[in-house]
Amino acid sequence: MSAGTFAPAPGAAPFPRQVLAQASMETRLMLRNGEQLLVALVIPVLALVGGVVAAERGGIELDGRAVDVLTPGVLALAVMSTAFTSLAIATGFERRYGLIKRLGASPLSRTGLLLGKLGALLVVQAVQAVVLVALALALGWSPDGGVVGAVLAVPVALLGSAAFAALGLLIAGTLRAEATLAVANLVYLLLLVGGAVVLPRSSYGGVGEALVVLPSAALGDALRAALTEGHLAVVPVLVLAVWALVGAAAVSRTFRWE
Repeated sequence: MSAGTFAPAPGAAPFPRQVLAQASMETRLMLRNGEQLLVALVIPVLALVGGVVAAERGGIELDGRAVDVLTPGVLALAVMSTAFTSLAIATGFERRYGLIKRLGASPLSRTGLLLGKLGALLVVQAVQAVVLVALALALGWSPDGGVVGAVLAVPVALLGSAAFAALGLLIAGTLRAEATLAVANLVYLLLLVGGAVVLPRSSYGGVGEALVVLPSAALGDALRAALTEGHLAVVPVLVLAVWALVGAAAVSRTFRWE
C-alpha cells in the first residue's frame, strides 16, 4: 500500500472550485424554496399568460400583439424577481441565522460567497428564460429583433441583474430579516404595478416620462428595444449602469455580515 493513501491532502480547494460549489448549493436552495420559486417563476408565468389572455379577451389596446408587447417585460420581471426579491429575502434570513458570518470565516472568502450567489442567480435566470421564452413562443410570440435582438438582450439582462442584485444586497445587508422580507416584497409589488417593467412606459400616460429613472423601467425599455426592435437603447442602459454602480458602492460601505 502506497504511503499517504488514506491521508487527505491538506489545504483548501482552489478558489474557482469553492465558488462553483457555493453556486451549486445556492442554486439548489433557491429552487427548493417554495416562496422563492413562486417569485422567480410562477409570478412571471402568470403575468405572461394572464396578460395575454386579458388583453385578447378584454379588448385591451396595446402598441402591438399582446404577446409581443408583454414578453420582453415579463423577462425583465423575471430578472427583477430573482436578482432583487429572492436574493434580498434569502440573504436577509441568512444574516439573521448567522450563516453568512460563519461562511465568511470559512476558507470560502466573502468575495467567493458573493460570486457564488451571483452564479446561482445566473443559473436560475437561465432556467427562467428558457421556460418563459418557450411559453411565449407557444403563445405565438414573434420577436422582431431577431438574432441581433437576442444577442443584445443578454448583456442587458446581466446589467439589470447587477443593478437589482446590488439593491437587494443593500436592503438585506442593512435591515433586519423581517424588515427585509416586508420591504423587498413591497418594492417588488410597487415596481410590478407602477414601475413600467411589464408594460411600456407609454401605457402610464404623462407619468411615463418620469419613470425612466427607475431600474425596472430601464430594464423593461432596454429589453423591449432589443427584442422588439433589434437595437440597444442607450439611455436605459446608462440608467441601469448608474443603479448598478451606486448600489454596489453603497453595499460595500453598509453591508453588515452579522
